[in-house]
Amino acid sequence: MERKTNIDAEDGRQDILITREFDLPIESLFRAHVEANLVEQWMGTKVIKLENKKHGSYEFETSDQNGNVLFRANGTIHDFAPNERITRTFEMENTPFPVQLEFLEFSGLSDARSKLTIQMVFRSVEDRDNLLKLPFRQGINMAHDRLQEIVGKLRQGQ
Repeated sequence: MERKTNIDAEDGRQDILITREFDLPIESLFRAHVEANLVEQWMGTKVIKLENKKHGSYEFETSDQNGNVLFRANGTIHDFAPNERITRTFEMENTPFPVQLEFLEFSGLSDARSKLTIQMVFRSVEDRDNLLKLPFRQGINMAHDRLQEIVGKLRQGQ
């Protein structure tokens, strides 16, 4: 059965609610968000820094073949509970988008299935709506599909 990421963006609200069920145990889903080599694979970006702890920080960067930086993002981790939750800020550098707040919650559905729920909170409804004008829905679906494929293959090799 094909799983898809659900994106709920109610009119007039400053947040987006993202949910996705994975055919992965909760520990594997969580690892995909905290191990730099896994993050790089499914997000398709280089992890410059990833400090998985309360008051930690992270930095991601994507470059073209000539080394020109195309995308840079960073943030601070405010809460970190293994296999449960990550609360962090997210800032895309050199864009008109202000910092947003992200609440990632990990839930076990069975021994082999889990769910990721992300609430993204924006400074304004306008900021949120501007992000939704980008190919955001397509991008997050593709990334989550890669996460399922990459981590699923790792589990099969265990």
